[in-house]
Order: sequence, then C-alpha cells, then structure tokens
Amino acid sequence: MKLLGILLTSALAALAAANDTFLIRDADVYPVTAKEMKGVCVLIRDGKIAEIAPKIVPPKGMKVVEGKGLRVYPGMIDSDTNLGLQEIESVRESVDTGELGEFMPQLRALVAVNPASEHFGVVRVNGITSAMTFPNGGGGGGRGGGRGQSIAGQAALIHTDGMTWEEMEISRSAAVQLTFPSVGGGGRRGGGGGGLPDEIAAEFGGAAGGANARRNVDEAIAKINDFFDDARRYKAAKAANPPGFVTDLKFEAMIPVLDGKVPLAVSAGQAEAIHDAIAFADKQHVRIVIMGPREIGKVGPELKSHNIPVILGRVLALPEHPDDAYEAAMMLPEEFYKAGVKFAFGTFTNEFVRNLPFQAAAAVAFGLPQDEALKAVTINPAEIWGVSDKVGSVEKGKWADLLITNGDPLEIQTKIEHVYIKGMEVDLSNKQTRLYDKYISRQ
Repeated sequence: MKLLGILLTSALAALAAANDTFLIRDADVYPVTAKEMKGVCVLIRDGKIAEIAPKIVPPKGMKVVEGKGLRVYPGMIDSDTNLGLQEIESVRESVDTGELGEFMPQLRALVAVNPASEHFGVVRVNGITSAMTFPNGGGGGGRGGGRGQSIAGQAALIHTDGMTWEEMEISRSAAVQLTFPSVGGGGRRGGGGGGLPDEIAAEFGGAAGGANARRNVDEAIAKINDFFDDARRYKAAKAANPPGFVTDLKFEAMIPVLDGKVPLAVSAGQAEAIHDAIAFADKQHVRIVIMGPREIGKVGPELKSHNIPVILGRVLALPEHPDDAYEAAMMLPEEFYKAGVKFAFGTFTNEFVRNLPFQAAAAVAFGLPQDEALKAVTINPAEIWGVSDKVGSVEKGKWADLLITNGDPLEIQTKIEHVYIKGMEVDLSNKQTRLYDKYISRQ
C-alpha cells in the first residue's frame, strides 16, 4: 500500500510538472464567446483547458503563470495563407503551390508543409496560432497558382508550430479549393486603368471584357459542373460495388464534398461571380465558402439566406475600382456585418499574415464593432472551417491555444507576453528578432 502511494504521488507530481499542464492565475479572460471574466484562473491539463474559475488551488509542483494585470485571449486564425508551402516567392524551388492539372482535388496541401519555414516564427509573435494553407497560392486563386487550374486540391488548417506536419495538423482537409470563373474588365485594385486585353487575360485563365466574356465564363462553369456530375456518377457506381470497380483518386476526394462534409473554398471577387457561385452551389448541393470578395453589391441577402460565410481579404488595401471611395476596402467588413453574413479575415499571402490583427483593427476604425473584429480572427474562422470544438475561444475542453497579453491584441502597441499552442509555450524568437538582436548590438 505504501509503495502504491509513492507511485501515485510520483505520477501526480510528473503530471503537474508537464510542459502542457499549468495554471494561469488571476488574469482577465476574454473567451470571445462570452463576457470577459476579471481576475480568474485558467487550469491547463494535457494541453487542454480543464477549468476556468475565480480560484483554483494548483497541485503541488504545478507551474503557475502569474496573470495579474494581464489578459488571456484565444489564439488568432488566418483563414487564407500559403504558410509552409511558399518561402520566397521569386525562388521557384521554395514554392510548393500550383501543381499541374485542371482538376486536382486529391492533392493535399498538408503533406507538403515545411515546419521549418521562417514564416511561422514571424506570425506566432503576433498571436497567430493557426492558419489555413491553400495549395494554389491562396484561396483567391493567388500567386504561384497553376495557370487555368479550377480545383487545386485540399486546403489544410494547421497550427503555426510543430516539428512535423503531423504535429501541426488541425484539419487535413478543411476545404477543397475551387477558383471560380468570372468576367474580367473594369479597373483593377489601386485604380490602375481598364481591364486586360483578351489575348493577355486568356493566358492567365481569365475572361476579359467584351462580347465573348459571359460566354467564356458560362462555358468554364459548365465544365466544372460536368466534373461534379462525373464525380457524382462515380460515387453512385462505388456504392453499387460492381465487380472490377476501379478507384479514381480524383473522384474519391470529391465524395466528402458531395456529401456536404467538406466545403468548397470558392474564389469570387465580384458580386456577379458570387451570385454565379451561389447558383452553382445550389445546383450541385454542396457547401461553399466565398474567398476574397472585394464588393458586396446586391448579394448580401443572398449570402445570408443561404448561410454562406465569406473570407475577407486585407482591409488595408487600395480601392478595387478607380471610382471607388478611398475607404472601400476598409468599410467592406462592416457592410458584410450589417448584411448579417458571417465572415473571417484572411491575408491571402505570407508576407502580411503577421498583420492579421491590425487588419481587423482597421475595420473597427471604419465602423465594425470591436467584438466582431475579434470574432473574425478567432471563433468565426473556427466555425467556418468546422473546428470550433477544438479552437477559437477560451472554453473548457478546447485546446489551450492561448495568448497572454498586456492589452487588446488588435492594438499595435500591445505586447504579447506568452503564446501557447496545445498548452505548450511557444518560443517567440524568429529570424527578424535575431536580426534585430544582431544589429542592435553594433554600437
């Protein structure tokens, strides 16, 4: 009996001393999904939030983080990046996006993620603990993507820290990326003049303005519909289990989409393209998330009635059209909020991921309620990508993806004191801080 007591005591002590088991004491907690709680304790056990209460007595030997005067927030989520897939855009060998093939839903971004990417350290220091990484250079059909590619593969939701991609995984197939056809023309962001000439736009897989533009878009949409119809026939044939049935990896990857288990991340910037995407989703009976809308037009009620969320791009951006108001991009989040459309923020690149909280803050300056801005980088993306049971808020039972700060994390002057991912404290040093340390000493 005495030996059993010794072993039990040793086991409890080992648990208390584990790196992912500790107590945050006397901090102000901002759960996001509920009102803030002043001067409470947060118990983290085995990487998960075990208890939140006014007073918790820690077991002997447990690490205690003093939180008096500090705040606890959930880690932030960027809903559109290339993190882990693209290091230096101009160096092709460091870019692993945009594979060849028009319809490639079987490709998984997760398995190509490089955990040693220098970008991860830079974004963690600003409180971004999770990110969607897309196989075609961003959900908006962005840089590095394969030319003319319609379905690029499966986007992954990952933590921004880990030794391997397996450790970083939150959801290996959070969405299938679809670049939706749209009519080009009109001014481009920043007021750079008219649309691209037909022959140039065709080289980039887009439809230029003119009499043939709508026809080209309709033909492209019909081609996508044909692929979905073929996938549905494959699914029916597989269910029948005929002799000699041959597995097709492309159509296998489409079955979760057809079943409504995995959404399509559909790039659609203009109101007309958003309307077309909604009509496509209705026809194919699939779930969609609109990526990178640059205007709301008259589709706000349509998005709301269909319960379709959107991922907004950078708020600190130039106007889309030459005759737009200068603050058009900055007011867009408020317009979607007033329309009752659920939204989250994405940066659509790697270089601006660290500025995610400041993008949300800029939207607040132009009318978006502050609590909605915080939700748009925490619980909203967690709900949109189907992982709100794991991350996105400070709640019992969720992973301890937490920030401890001395103020509002959306404010640029706020210092992030600690970052935790699954209860493990993350080193906030990175390439930029190392360079700072190196050159500040040269006096």
